[in-house]
Amino acid sequence: MRRSRRNFLQTIGATGVAAAFVKAGSATGNPGPKENLRRFHTVQIDVFTSQRLQGNPLSVFTDARGLTDSEMQDLARETNLQETTFVFPRDPVTEREHGVKVRIFVPDEELPFAGHPTLGTAMVLRNLRLARGKSGVPQQESVAEVTLDLKVGKVPVYFRDDPSGNIFGEMHQVDPIFGPLHDRDTVAALLDLKASDIATDWPIQTMSTGLPYAIVPIKQLSTLQSMRLDLRKVYEYLDRQEPKCEFYYVTRDTPDPKVGLRARAIYPNGEDPATGSAAGCTAAWMVRYGIAQPEQTVHIQQGVEIKRPSQIFVRASRTGDKITNVRVGGHAVEIMESEVSL
Repeated sequence: MRRSRRNFLQTIGATGVAAAFVKAGSATGNPGPKENLRRFHTVQIDVFTSQRLQGNPLSVFTDARGLTDSEMQDLARETNLQETTFVFPRDPVTEREHGVKVRIFVPDEELPFAGHPTLGTAMVLRNLRLARGKSGVPQQESVAEVTLDLKVGKVPVYFRDDPSGNIFGEMHQVDPIFGPLHDRDTVAALLDLKASDIATDWPIQTMSTGLPYAIVPIKQLSTLQSMRLDLRKVYEYLDRQEPKCEFYYVTRDTPDPKVGLRARAIYPNGEDPATGSAAGCTAAWMVRYGIAQPEQTVHIQQGVEIKRPSQIFVRASRTGDKITNVRVGGHAVEIMESEVSL
């Protein structure tokens, strides 16, 4: 969702490299006594999917107390994922009133909000609460609702069983801000497309439900799939905008009648498998311009082109001309648990 995101890296010759480091390490000895290390529990979870190794991966540090800002930033670079989140537990009374304090980092900066980290972190916290209850610890916290205290404000996430038996989480994003419109001919030239490739029925508009995106409606799926962007040219334009934003490309041309939109988010450092913050903007945009009805759930599919298919479900309310109650939901499945030593 931000241009700072990086592609997943493919390691070549990992076995040989690892063996060389083991040999070198045996000559240098133990760098320090183990008892002096601080240990931090982490969970990796695939978000906006019920299938492991799909969706958008996230690393969650379940108790980050004691970590400095610079250490969190270094750990975000270490995970090399789109985002890494850090949970700061507080007393139950404070958490009931204000939510669970969470900070979100990408490899080179902190973000005030992001969609898949919000859903994924809330799911991890729900699972931890459920596990404590099953282990006999008195259940003082709800597993049906987890509210996060983010830099953008309080964001509640509600959980329910869906018809398939999987747990579905839905976040309530902050009310949308509708920003400036973008000229269709200008944007088409930036994307090396014909103006006729972009739909004329709806505007290209900057939106924000926590982070700003300009929604670009592409007419045909084949155009969306074949986009090859000159990102230098694209970001020379985006960097001049106020507020600065990212493009989020969508099309209603989907081969599956159950999928309302196909989407892509492409940045200089890679493509995003799922962008929950942009999906929330898109929900508000669709309701405002009559693409979707108020309270209608729209299935957005993203990440297909990079073999990380993600399933995002969005809806929004409308009262007069005001769009409110933006909700973005999906599944998430834990895939890895580990301990980090510092």
